Amino acid sequence: MAVSDHVDLPTFMEGVKKRNPYQPEFVQAVQEVAEDIFDFIEDKEEYHAQQILRRIAEPDRVVSFRVCWEDDNGNVRVQRGWRVQNNNAIGPYKGGIRFHPSVNESVLKFLAFEQTFKNALTGLPMGGGKGGSNFNPKGKSVREIMRFCQSFMTELYRHIGADVDVPAGDIGVGGREIGYMFGQYKRITNHFTGVLTGKGLEWGGSLIRTEATGYGAVYFLANMLATKGEDLRGKTAVISGSGNVATHAAEKIVQLGGKVLTLSDSGGFIHDPDGIDQEKIDWVKTHKTHRRGRIEEYVDAFPGASFHAGKTPWGVPCDVALPCATQNELLGEDARTLIANGCKGVAEGANMPTDLEGVHVFKAARILYAPGKASNAGGVAVSGLEMSQNSERRSWKEHELQQMLKDIMAGIHKSCLTYGDQGGGYIDYVKGANIAGFKKVADAMLAFGVV
Repeated sequence: MAVSDHVDLPTFMEGVKKRNPYQPEFVQAVQEVAEDIFDFIEDKEEYHAQQILRRIAEPDRVVSFRVCWEDDNGNVRVQRGWRVQNNNAIGPYKGGIRFHPSVNESVLKFLAFEQTFKNALTGLPMGGGKGGSNFNPKGKSVREIMRFCQSFMTELYRHIGADVDVPAGDIGVGGREIGYMFGQYKRITNHFTGVLTGKGLEWGGSLIRTEATGYGAVYFLANMLATKGEDLRGKTAVISGSGNVATHAAEKIVQLGGKVLTLSDSGGFIHDPDGIDQEKIDWVKTHKTHRRGRIEEYVDAFPGASFHAGKTPWGVPCDVALPCATQNELLGEDARTLIANGCKGVAEGANMPTDLEGVHVFKAARILYAPGKASNAGGVAVSGLEMSQNSERRSWKEHELQQMLKDIMAGIHKSCLTYGDQGGGYIDYVKGANIAGFKKVADAMLAFGVV
């Protein structure tokens, strides 16, 4: 008879820390999930006997490799690349590739762990994975980026496939980089398959993929507000970031009648009390994407705004907040400031942008708070739909995809309500998302036996 693994949360987390030294981001992600899962599995012997949580918190594999490339001056450069394949119980590994100096094994393991539950919540057959490199594309020429992407794929191609692992873009990896990597994959394998998502429309990509993460976060926020009989019309929003997710979240807020006050980048944030309307959002998109400019230059184009160097926007009074930049950008003190200033709802557009203290502050205040694994799942959902289109050799129309995205976000919201309703009108969306995602993956793992 199997021996049960009835350890308490501190003992479990001590084991996680011991097995993953110097990996704080990964440990934080596991802790956030485990806090909710432990109560749920307390009386479920099969999960203990098969050590399901321990197994999910141990990636199937972590592939690390060297990436050599030449810069424009002929110098040989060496970076490190990774692919973390966390869990494929419900489908092929699925998750983005990130190029950024901050990338390391801990960050990618945390992202792959989160991705496992996020993908499960979409209702689509996708497992969880993540990859990337500590390569910094900023300041690099187009030819240097191309050579790096080709070298990266020369190693990665042997670990991925349309039915094995389907990467996508992430920070530092957009349509251009996906194109270079897909070109190299096709060159090496001679296969034209749906091995990457986020592709150009001309060669297998999907409509609304660019908008999906930001739009989906706002759809989820609207679903949360609806439980209180409210909507976004007339509400003020602070948003961090100024990339793809942030600008499209801002766009959807404006479309739904809200007023966006802030955007940011690593240099600081801009505050526009007149509101960042569609014209201004379009300016930011062009400025950041094509000119590779900084957000501080916004105030030159729109003098009514102010720039706050080295600061985050969480001190600006608002009705709703959407952290859309990077992990651990919203700290406990920021969470307390938002609540003190009357913030009613927070929907995460980035992955784990709120630190653990901030999560506890939001939950204690019983405000509407959606973790990234629920609210930013729109991006990977449309990536999953791109995989389906590739398999069928067809493209769906935009209105079909928009409706599917709305339906998927509504379905995720419903799953969170199922497991997160605490009574008294309070929904713990963190608990709801964690349990709903865990249960789907865990039940599939039970069905497969100990593998």
